[in-house]
Amino acid sequence: MKVEIFLKNNVVIGALLCLVASISWGAMFPVANHAFQYIDPFYFTIIRYGSVTVLLIAILLWKEGIQAFRLEGRGLPLWFFGSMAFAVYNLLIFWGQDLLGESGVMLASIMESLMPMISIVLLWIFKRNQPHVFTLLCVFVAFIGVSLVITKGDIQTFVTATSDFIPALFIFIAVVGWVVYTIGGNQFGDWSALRYSTLSCLLGTATALAIVLAATFLGHIPVPTVETIKIVSPDLLFMIIFPGLIALLGWNIGIGILSPLNGILFINFVPVTTLIISIVQGYKITSFDMIGTILIIVSLISNNLFLRLHQKKRTAFSLRKQSQINVS
Repeated sequence: MKVEIFLKNNVVIGALLCLVASISWGAMFPVANHAFQYIDPFYFTIIRYGSVTVLLIAILLWKEGIQAFRLEGRGLPLWFFGSMAFAVYNLLIFWGQDLLGESGVMLASIMESLMPMISIVLLWIFKRNQPHVFTLLCVFVAFIGVSLVITKGDIQTFVTATSDFIPALFIFIAVVGWVVYTIGGNQFGDWSALRYSTLSCLLGTATALAIVLAATFLGHIPVPTVETIKIVSPDLLFMIIFPGLIALLGWNIGIGILSPLNGILFINFVPVTTLIISIVQGYKITSFDMIGTILIIVSLISNNLFLRLHQKKRTAFSLRKQSQINVS
């Protein structure tokens, strides 16, 4: 009885962690949009994840000790996956959002919610994990939803307008970077979520810092003033604590409790949260934003239900086969 209660409580904790992470990520883009009125997205990212890195290092040192900082010969893959997340993703997604302005808020959020579908495509291409036809159909529907949000129904104008196409491409590349980071985490299954998060964040943020310092030295990015940092400090505080520290650790731990199949459903709260906050902030949501968001959510849920049904059938088939072997 006690074991069942403990497992049930664990499931509740896992669900809450995934929910908080998803809502935090959904709120991240409107909050960042406000900050970008005063500070560029590059130093905003460096200050944010520099702070997150320091906090993660302190927590890892306290929880697992100095031995947890040993790379164990995995420095290169750890640096690569960390750079995909904390340099490619963080720098490009906010740069693209900033270039697009108000419309970039919704687009960045929608792209974020597309991560499960992008994972399916990448695993199919690089690991030959061919998905079911129904899953491919769901991927196709999700991409239609994204295209509606991006183009607002006018594909020809969007493709010819470089000022919109290039930033949208930055956001897409950024999201692919995070997907690569997530898939790469499988190589560190013998490490705790805290250890993988901390060391990858440390190496990835170092890469991002090198890029930003080089761009500053070349005169492309201005160093923010102390006054500017004071103005955006509430935004930074939120971004450090919630989408940064809590979401990063909470999502990894929550997925570990619930399993990816169950936990991934919570990613639907990302665009919903962004949509609600954007409406409250006065951003005019178009019908294409609404329809595109609905299409992505429906495709994610449909694919999840299909995979559950398929998994159930496989389990039942295995049990029948095993019972027949036992009888014979």
